Amino acid sequence: MALLPSKSLVFTVRRQEAELVVPCEPTPYECKPLSDVDDQEGHRFHVRGFHFHQSNLSMKGQDPAKVIKEALAKALVFYYPFAGRLREGPNRKLIVDCTGEGVLFIEADADVSLVDFGDELYPPFPCAEELLYDVPGSNGLLNSPLLLIQVTRLKCGGFIFAHRFNHTMADGTGLSQFMTAIGEIARGALVPSTPPVWERHLLSARDSPLITYQHEEYSHNTSGPENGTIIPTDNLVCCSFLFRQSHISSLRRFVPHNLRCSTFDILSACLWRCRTKALELDPNEDVHLICIVNARFKFKPPLPLGYYGNALGFPMASSSVGKLTQNPLAYALKLVKQAKTKVTEEYMKSTMDLLVTRGRPNVKLVGSYIVSDLTRAKFKEVDFGWGEAVFMGPETCWELISFYIPSKNKKGEDEIIVPVCLPASTMKSFVKELEDMMKDEPTVHADI
Repeated sequence: MALLPSKSLVFTVRRQEAELVVPCEPTPYECKPLSDVDDQEGHRFHVRGFHFHQSNLSMKGQDPAKVIKEALAKALVFYYPFAGRLREGPNRKLIVDCTGEGVLFIEADADVSLVDFGDELYPPFPCAEELLYDVPGSNGLLNSPLLLIQVTRLKCGGFIFAHRFNHTMADGTGLSQFMTAIGEIARGALVPSTPPVWERHLLSARDSPLITYQHEEYSHNTSGPENGTIIPTDNLVCCSFLFRQSHISSLRRFVPHNLRCSTFDILSACLWRCRTKALELDPNEDVHLICIVNARFKFKPPLPLGYYGNALGFPMASSSVGKLTQNPLAYALKLVKQAKTKVTEEYMKSTMDLLVTRGRPNVKLVGSYIVSDLTRAKFKEVDFGWGEAVFMGPETCWELISFYIPSKNKKGEDEIIVPVCLPASTMKSFVKELEDMMKDEPTVHADI
């Protein structure tokens, strides 16, 4: 594990006026309800992400902003709901009004080169608010653009593609599918290789709702304060950690020989345990790890190829602080694996029924740590003609969420970048816990 250094780069961005890009052909004017997975409280916000692209001699003389804007207008013919606006109906039901008003687009220039950002690209990024400008009045949930894109040209010939999108419209897999379509059209395709599928009714509550799971992830008390320590937010610091294959191999020393696990499993168990130890909570307090799971293939048959709505489950692992921190890593690992196995077709149907009957609540946040794996979302494969991005991921760190961001070193070896946000004093302890974990001699028994 390597703690990546903070950056102090300063540069100037010159932006043109934001404009609305509309579908280049007429599209249906209709209202399309979102699914009951889409419009839960935990999706009602905007997600911001950055994609860094190098210069490419074969594209010399081509303007990335112009190429992408023209491709966007064509892609919106197929993904026309993105050009609409959200309305809210009875029981907080969200509906896309397909008005064709368009998505916001900004082109800009920065007096900086890609190399100035350093050998490793990772959040938080300097001058992020300039690379993705929040157009005043544009970031509401309802009656606002569902997508904002800013393309910033760099001195070196590279560019930064930044986006802000309404999470109720799509998850990471869905957004990467849309961006892939823009890239394919930018490179000359007439239609996307994967036709988009709406069909949000596939993830809607049953006519006779039946909650068949406990769903601890939604079990917080909505009528008063939740039990558990609330992490102070007045002195938070954001750090990114680089995990090489050697680090993952080091963690696997702690895994019993009869316990198979993925990189996601072992990394999540490690981060959850080290973070909890660093927070120095009451041993009797309960803490939780929420894994964001793509449920597309949990259905029989699977959701249609091309479905770009939210298809996420939020299974939760729970433990007392004492058990989590005093037991070996294998204890946390088994809890992570058990949580992930909860996500089945019936689990997702039960989730939808719960969301509708209980007012579309948010997941439990107090005492929780959320992890999301972006290594399989295919964002890095998006190619607008300049090749794949050298970095893709969130612009900054989030308080309760860590994203697993795919990266490659100069040798072409796969690595994972994990941004973490904690109070300054806690971050020092967290770093020490991680370092100790990497050099400790493993004890692989766990009393569960």
